[in-house]
Amino acid sequence: MAYNVYLADRISQFFKEKSITFIEKKMFGGTCFMVDNKMCVGVMQDEIMARIHPDVYSSSLLKTGCKEMNFTGRAMKGYIFLTEDAYDLDVDLNYWLQLALDFNPLAKASKKKTKI
Repeated sequence: MAYNVYLADRISQFFKEKSITFIEKKMFGGTCFMVDNKMCVGVMQDEIMARIHPDVYSSSLLKTGCKEMNFTGRAMKGYIFLTEDAYDLDVDLNYWLQLALDFNPLAKASKKKTKI
């Protein structure tokens, strides 16, 4: 299934309004927004994947529309999925995007694969 292009446009607009430099990459059957060469948020089908600070991870899971990211059969602490209930209103979407942006400077970048 294709990802929600309208949702990706809303995220892109948020970053542009905040003057955030980002790169949009197609991956996981969706699109991912890279900030400082690190995965910040993404759109997969109609859900947002966000990378947030582990210190706010547990309390975030208590909010409507937020669930653990269970991509490989086990939860990945610091990564969440957001359903439409969590981001439908702009104020809610902005909250989650800002949470991901706040963690981005502290997040570790993925190791680059070496070519042989």
